Amino acid sequence: MDISVSDAGEFGLISRIRARLRSGESVLLGPGDDAAVVASPDGRTVITTDVLVEDVHFRRDWSSAYQVGRKAAAQNLADIVAMGARPTAIVVGLAAPRDLPLEWADGLVDGLQDECDLMRAGLAGGDVVRSATLSISVTALGDLQGRPPVLRSGAEAGQVVVVAGRLGHAAAGLDLLRAGRREPAALVDAHRMPTVPYAAGLRLAAAGATALIDVSDGLVADLGHIARESGVRIELASDDLPLPPELVEAALALGIDPRSWVAAGGEDHAFAATMSDEAALRAVAMLADLDGPVPFTQVGRVVAGDAGVVFVDEPPPNLAGHDHFAPYS
Repeated sequence: MDISVSDAGEFGLISRIRARLRSGESVLLGPGDDAAVVASPDGRTVITTDVLVEDVHFRRDWSSAYQVGRKAAAQNLADIVAMGARPTAIVVGLAAPRDLPLEWADGLVDGLQDECDLMRAGLAGGDVVRSATLSISVTALGDLQGRPPVLRSGAEAGQVVVVAGRLGHAAAGLDLLRAGRREPAALVDAHRMPTVPYAAGLRLAAAGATALIDVSDGLVADLGHIARESGVRIELASDDLPLPPELVEAALALGIDPRSWVAAGGEDHAFAATMSDEAALRAVAMLADLDGPVPFTQVGRVVAGDAGVVFVDEPPPNLAGHDHFAPYS
């Protein structure tokens, strides 16, 4: 018989969670008081928050608790990096049904903690409440370390548009799951638990990115944010979209144009940036020094014109990015 969170009670659950946590470098005071204390040497704190709701952002029959934890932390840590900041800590709100197994809560915390460990960030605390719907709210904090933030409004005509990281893998994995498939595992796992190139994002900022964004809602949709905030036009070419063999093979199996996954699929958390040609060359050299290879692609250019994203050749058939009010099935 599974032991549920209601069997442990609120404070028993909190004690169980605390026992699994490891403090990050910047967490001066973790769980146990009314609030945590996190160092902010720069004097400025970058803050972001996201909410994951069961059957909207994840399904327990598709993803393990550990994978949900990794995903919940990743999408927030990626937003911090997209500002050119280093993540320092997260706090988590867990709204759980009474019958949620304690082991599921354990797996969630382990996933959150392991993703934070990738950036030496701490899980500084949070809250637990009872709810009919399982939801996880994560707020992440970051430190700019004396640098200016990299904003969406910095793109300028004449610059190139580059992407560091994978595109389309999580979207392909979601469509495979919707079709009742569990293979290829690499694509399905990309939906369940993204592999975020955090170090590459920080190096794009250091190389001279003038605008930077985490590709969470789809490349075209997220570049559209940059175009509108910067008042520029971004031109893309379908022929420049990266199409690795695994995406092409999965698309053939499902009867889908793989370019749509690359152009409109989110949740891989690649980093898209605008920068000068010289800065792009610096970025190539800086990414080459990373421990593992990170895909790096020039996908377009910034030009003067009406703000928006356009294709200079035939566009993929589907350019609609993620819509938080669209159904999840």
